Amino acid sequence: MTPPLRTINPADVPLDRHDPIDDATLEQANRIVRDVEQRGEPAVREYAERFGDTSAEYNLFIPPEALRAALSAVDPGTRSLLERVAERIRTFAEAQRSSLRDMEIEVPGGRAGHRFTPVDTAGCYAPGGRYALPSSVLMTAIPARVAGVSSVWLASPRPSSVTLAAAAIAGVDGVLSAGGAHGIAALAAGVGDVPSCDVVVGPGNRWVTAAKSIVSQRIGIDMLAGPSELLVLADDDADAGIIAADLLAQAEHDPDALPMLVSTSRPLIDRVNSAIAEQLASLRTANVAAEALRNGFAVHASDVDAGVDLCNRLAAEHLQVIGPTVEAAVDRLRQYGAIFIGRDSAEVFGDYGIGPNHTLPTGGRARQ
Repeated sequence: MTPPLRTINPADVPLDRHDPIDDATLEQANRIVRDVEQRGEPAVREYAERFGDTSAEYNLFIPPEALRAALSAVDPGTRSLLERVAERIRTFAEAQRSSLRDMEIEVPGGRAGHRFTPVDTAGCYAPGGRYALPSSVLMTAIPARVAGVSSVWLASPRPSSVTLAAAAIAGVDGVLSAGGAHGIAALAAGVGDVPSCDVVVGPGNRWVTAAKSIVSQRIGIDMLAGPSELLVLADDDADAGIIAADLLAQAEHDPDALPMLVSTSRPLIDRVNSAIAEQLASLRTANVAAEALRNGFAVHASDVDAGVDLCNRLAAEHLQVIGPTVEAAVDRLRQYGAIFIGRDSAEVFGDYGIGPNHTLPTGGRARQ
């Protein structure tokens, strides 16, 4: 039987990653963005209806009172969970903000310095196509509020009641029920109730990424984030079942996700593949995860130094380090979006809200 994760030689690892946007998507997204810029709200409504972005229960523009009503309607357990995660994200964002200090020094003839000030208006994007992601609402809107942004809007296709409840907790000023390129274009240009935003942030599919690339010519964006990535660096003492679960938890995000394993132990790679096959059999998202696994690979590194070097060159979005010998080398790992150290530090903690942000560089952009 073919193993779920193919094993390749270190020399064959693809270090030159593809652009997150193919030419055809960029061309079509450009037409959509220009159409929204020229025709405004009617164009956004047409695209939203065509792609099923709006719900029969809500209008294209969802005001704060409807968000508060959604928050009141969710069950107490869900509300408590959202509030706990929001507080973790807020605490971490406040610590980050406090580390950015204004500065002033003496210079010949006077004083010079720098000052950190917030933008006026931020547009936040939360995916809602394959899965509703209220965590993305919290991850984008809460840091904006902590930074002092005065107007924060959210765009999300087919926003669920939990997404709207998260928007209320995050303190957004309103929600646009639109996604894809037209949702990003609406945030950038300003349509209807949505003001023109100074910056647009948040994860999304290739249409979202293409539109962010286009509007970045005149407004700020966070980054061009492509499909999700997880790179696990492990030694022979690592738990194969845990590694398999963590790789699958990332693979199930998207058929284009990229699961990767670098190990100093060839037997561990075999054990991980067996565990992946076993867990896939009962995974509800197995069809998506199995497709993503075909993008991924496993590499047998000759020693810890070789494994560390390969991880730094890959510069993955998420880097997970499991096993005593590789954990001892963690200070030499420099290039990653976020690092998770030890068997109990699962990457999904970052996705769902332990505190640090999950909007991270992909495609080797962690080197930048």
